[in-house]
Amino acid sequence: MDARGRRARIPRRRRVLESVLNVAYRGDWPARLWHRVAGTAEVCVARYRLARAHGTRPGRIAFVSDLHIGPTTPVPLLERAFDIIRRAEPDVLLLGGDYIFLEATPARLDQLGWLVSSVSAASKLAVLGNHDLWTDHGAIVRTLEDAGAAVLVNQAIRLPEPWDDVVVVGLDDPWTGQCDAPAAFAGTSGEPVRVVLCHGPDGLHPAGAFAFDLFLCGHTHGGHVATPWGPVFMPEGRLCRQYAGGFARVGGADIYVSRGIGGVEVPFRTFAPPDVLLIDL
Repeated sequence: MDARGRRARIPRRRRVLESVLNVAYRGDWPARLWHRVAGTAEVCVARYRLARAHGTRPGRIAFVSDLHIGPTTPVPLLERAFDIIRRAEPDVLLLGGDYIFLEATPARLDQLGWLVSSVSAASKLAVLGNHDLWTDHGAIVRTLEDAGAAVLVNQAIRLPEPWDDVVVVGLDDPWTGQCDAPAAFAGTSGEPVRVVLCHGPDGLHPAGAFAFDLFLCGHTHGGHVATPWGPVFMPEGRLCRQYAGGFARVGGADIYVSRGIGGVEVPFRTFAPPDVLLIDL
């Protein structure tokens, strides 16, 4: 599907804010300042076992979301997350969107391409997030594809053998994009294992009309700035506060909401540490 030409969907207030941040954060000084704080490069690892009735050989999927390469995300934090993924030796890499924060500059695109290409997985699949659609997402798509990742926009793809009993259903961003679950799920009703990949929890609404085993998303950052009792702020989305982060069970299926890796308007996090998910097949 042609993913070009959707930048016009960005709200006017968001355009103004990003113009201000582009000037205020010039030189990426917030990321460098935040990296001086001890522990800011730590990444949590969550684990999940996905049962397969007809699997001929075990496999591993790594899922990571919300890299937000840009002025508020320390480079060592990104490198640490992908070092964890590389060491896990996944057979499949799933990417949950929001790869760039603010402008998709050549330097940020190069960083994205290097990170994704550094993982030697047999299959790499990605979806787009709202921040991707607010910038030059055509360049982001090309960078991901050059790094070996197929970008799914309301479509499903079967994993390569010997994991071809697993189908990944990629939904477009439910808030900024054009999420079309019927198109994405078309032809998947007979597949033994269905994994839904979407940027945000709001994709649960359209996906709920179809059967699936595991729903993977990000977008919430776990609140990014949170307390021991829960998030203080949440991004836009009706289901973000209900599914702020971690595992949940919905209608017979499991969901996992990643807190992501990078920062957005503010570089720092509280009680919402970055994470990656490793899924054993």
